[in-house]
Amino acid sequence: MDEMGIAELTGPFGNIVTIKLVRDKVSKKSKGYAFVEMTTLEAAENVIAELNGTMIKDKVLEINIQEDLPSKPKSVYHKQASSKPLSKPKRPRLSR
Repeated sequence: MDEMGIAELTGPFGNIVTIKLVRDKVSKKSKGYAFVEMTTLEAAENVIAELNGTMIKDKVLEINIQEDLPSKPKSVYHKQASSKPLSKPKRPRLSR
């Protein structure tokens, strides 16, 4: 199933934000699962209630809600003042 097929399957139950079909990096074939982001929790629950456990092309659909994982805090690096000057001192030039 491609992205359009997933959209046609889940679209009637609520608005879709994104669809991420997981594919093999080399062959580009689908690995058999996808992530669908719906606009509301209610829309996601409607999809689960209507489609979880149904058969499509000899496969049973298993649909779950994946809670957003907390984002990792970004590392904060502070520049430390160094004793070295930022630029090299210029050498004096001889005038002719």
